[in-house]
Amino acid sequence: MKKPASKKTLVNVLGVVYVHTRTSDGGDLYLTRYADKFEKHLDTRNWYETKWFEKNRERLLGTSSVYRVPTKKVQGSRLDLVVKNCRVGEDVPFNTRTLEEFVGAEFNSPWEEFSLVMEMGEGRFGPEEIRMRTQEPLAIYIPPEKMQFWQSGRSRAKINKIHARHPGIDLDILKQYKLIYGWIKGRNLIEVFETIDMDPLIAAEHIREMDSQVAQDMSLKGYLMADMKPEHVIIDEADAQLIEELGRARVADPASGQVETLRRLVDIGRYYIIDYELLFMSPEHEDMVKSLRRHSYLDDQRDRFTPTDLPEHLSTVEILGTPYIYGHTESTDGRLWVVGRNARLFDYFLPERWRKTPAFEMSADNDVFYTLTKDNIHLVWKTSRVGEIPEEGFSGEEREKIRKRGVNSPFEEFSLAQELNSLGIHCVYVRAIYMTGSTKMEQAEDQSRYLSHRDIRGPGGISVLLEDHDYITIRGYYNGPDDWVPEHDEALLSPINLDKAVTAGIIKKKDRQEMHEEVLSRLSAAGFEGSMLRTNDLIIATDQGGAVVRREDGRPDVIITNLEFIWRNKATA
Repeated sequence: MKKPASKKTLVNVLGVVYVHTRTSDGGDLYLTRYADKFEKHLDTRNWYETKWFEKNRERLLGTSSVYRVPTKKVQGSRLDLVVKNCRVGEDVPFNTRTLEEFVGAEFNSPWEEFSLVMEMGEGRFGPEEIRMRTQEPLAIYIPPEKMQFWQSGRSRAKINKIHARHPGIDLDILKQYKLIYGWIKGRNLIEVFETIDMDPLIAAEHIREMDSQVAQDMSLKGYLMADMKPEHVIIDEADAQLIEELGRARVADPASGQVETLRRLVDIGRYYIIDYELLFMSPEHEDMVKSLRRHSYLDDQRDRFTPTDLPEHLSTVEILGTPYIYGHTESTDGRLWVVGRNARLFDYFLPERWRKTPAFEMSADNDVFYTLTKDNIHLVWKTSRVGEIPEEGFSGEEREKIRKRGVNSPFEEFSLAQELNSLGIHCVYVRAIYMTGSTKMEQAEDQSRYLSHRDIRGPGGISVLLEDHDYITIRGYYNGPDDWVPEHDEALLSPINLDKAVTAGIIKKKDRQEMHEEVLSRLSAAGFEGSMLRTNDLIIATDQGGAVVRREDGRPDVIITNLEFIWRNKATA
């Protein structure tokens, strides 16, 4: 019986559009636009079938697992592929020079690598006369199996570091990602010089100069490669043969003509760059891109409730009165809900944009972290405690209240924030909810939210709240009203909780008490129970001159940051 064809869906990750299909072995295959004419060749049964792959693969030089693999014949033709295992999460083996120049560099994720290669190949940044030729990025293949730590070759210390910074999302690095590129028929710089009869020391100097020329071209186009070396510079086979033939010319010094020809080819950009796992933007290019993306983000965030065109891979959904743009996060097999109806905001909250950037703890009590994303956006994130009954730091009466009312789900928190802000009771701006792809084994102590949310389902009929996954709430770093920030992008406010504001001498103890009581009173009048709010759950902000930001009535603008324990009074529910 013929197996039904796998459903194809369009997916956009970091600006690259892929055609996603499920493979016959239960894995995932993401095809780029370069793969359109090779779709049948790239069927995993035509190159990754075990016996074929092991018999026909050719290991290529390098520190990573990279193979040249021909496909089986499809409609009378074969396709030569370069298949490499992504090393994201592994320690980067650096020599001393590289370590000094690129401290903190990490291997790109497959999605980041393809995005950078696509962008560099398009060449929209830098001098138009310089063109960086690259391999064609064809596909990303994710086998269905997950590796064990000992199989991955990845650093346990790095894994533990990521896990500590981002609870519940470490298992995605146990997936194996295979990047598939088109094979370039050619020779690298060292191989070309092997056909030139000259002193090895002089040849080495020429190689260094040409390698530096290529690195300079890349820099002018806005890119750097942490492990740049002559093996990454490929001369087309026809040009390489021309240089070899010049060595047989009946002239006094054929080597000089060969070197001159090769140098001219490099000068005019007749080469390809390969191996992109440590490719990244130059600081100038990155600053420009970050600035453009940040300005676009601020404009889109201001207009987040204005509907935009919806790509095929995204959906709109409303949960507890709050509208979201919903989609799958391909890099982690998780799910993401972004507040609003503006689909352009979705990419900014993909986990690869914020989960590896340095995070600073803002509250030891609630594990709240601040980060500046790869798009230069200030965000605050927190792992939800839904399903837990936290006891540390609470009185017996408070613990009993938590047991009776439960910790709010992320969706309840976001619904509350939207409603309270509309009532003039200011809360932090809620931006997105991320459900990790990895599963947790422990059973929730409090089942109430999973029961109450059981019938709240998203696209595909899947419940939005699953007990075996972690949820991370992503909020905006408070920097003033959303309609104010785009016009005051350089004016970064300094939020501070009421306890720290007292210690810093910004407000007095009696001011803190009055602010706290006013918030509780306003919540009660609006029909909410907020007695669990601490003074360190409330923030005020100061401007660059140190002045406290105030409301129209002249009172300090107090912002609620913790929505876990604000419940609607039963009489008004």
